[in-house]
Amino acid sequence: MKSAERTIATPVDEQLAIFRRGTVDILPEEDLASRLREGRSLRVKLGADPSAPDLHLGHAVALAKLRDFQDHGHTVVFLIGDFTGMIGDPTGKSETRKPLTREEVRANAQTYREQVFKILDPDRTEVRFNSEWMDTLTAADMVRLGAHYTVARMLERDDFSRRYMEGRPIGIHEFLYPLVQGYDSVALRADVEVGGTDQRFNMLVGRELQKAYGQPPQIVLTLPLLEGTDGVQKMSKSLGNAIGIAEPAAEIFGKVMSVSDALMWRYYELLTSEDVAAVRRQTENGTLHPIDAKKRLARLIVRRFYGDDQAMEAQAGFESRFQRREIPRDLEEFAWPPDQLPMLRNIMTASGIASTQSEARRLIQQGAVRIDGQRVTDVHFEVRPSADSVLLEVGPRRIKRIVFRSDHPNEAGKRG
Repeated sequence: MKSAERTIATPVDEQLAIFRRGTVDILPEEDLASRLREGRSLRVKLGADPSAPDLHLGHAVALAKLRDFQDHGHTVVFLIGDFTGMIGDPTGKSETRKPLTREEVRANAQTYREQVFKILDPDRTEVRFNSEWMDTLTAADMVRLGAHYTVARMLERDDFSRRYMEGRPIGIHEFLYPLVQGYDSVALRADVEVGGTDQRFNMLVGRELQKAYGQPPQIVLTLPLLEGTDGVQKMSKSLGNAIGIAEPAAEIFGKVMSVSDALMWRYYELLTSEDVAAVRRQTENGTLHPIDAKKRLARLIVRRFYGDDQAMEAQAGFESRFQRREIPRDLEEFAWPPDQLPMLRNIMTASGIASTQSEARRLIQQGAVRIDGQRVTDVHFEVRPSADSVLLEVGPRRIKRIVFRSDHPNEAGKRG
């Protein structure tokens, strides 16, 4: 049966309660309720520009909401913005973002296709590329599209108005981005568009353009932006605070375990279907230890991408390594010549544990570094081993054995 012909049996109030969970706005909610009452399968759109090759848990927040719609009989349109990716969305940026080449966009888009089905149901998903229609628009078509929106309305967007007031340049092509994203909704005849709060303006443009092209305007559903593992900034690969959904199960588990207890509850709400209030009550009344609550969270997240068996394996590995302090047998080794000054921060950068001297200093000052289990906070610390090697640990996941032997080639790298 085609998705447009599928009828939905789930009561409207029950659907609304699920679709509201974890959202910031549903604009307007009464329109969503009205369309749900029609009993047909809605077309729910999410657009993603392939600006980086990997998706992370921040993307998973929106994908999980899409899965909610699918689980209640609706059709998801996952739109890969291979055309808009070459423009570059300036959202939240103080200056023009460098556009990607078509080759970069295509390479990244391929990994998106592979990763989204870790969450979405392939049988209820359309994967589309906006170059399908944008590549065929003529110059005259673009002029007509631009005529449906004004410069004054564009300057209502916070980042545009701020840059305009500060005298910072705004490229004409950047004005095209919201128009093209909005036109995508016209081309797809979207009923609902899902996106982060940073996409609110662009999605509302879609509503206006659908009206201009004689279509019912889409409902806009905004979701909060998920903080990264640092608990401060929006999750981003470029900021080094992301948890990739294609990372190994053990790595995902370990990174989730590293988030703060306060941030844990936000991850619960946005990334799981658990009764968060009930889990919180258990931790508050002492029936569930916070670390066990966090392990449950990590297990739920890993299970979504890798299944039960690997989730349990990841938990067992974490408990073995970090709670019982068992050292992996295949631990990576790095050789440090005995005749060189064994300054800890130099060893950290040379071995790749830290990318720069400043990062090494920061990690040491934060108390994240241990030598043979002992915390080091002195940035001038020199490693003077009593044996031919020491165990260097940074945080809960980075660990290497530093071998003080000049005849040990670093390329070998492993020792049982």
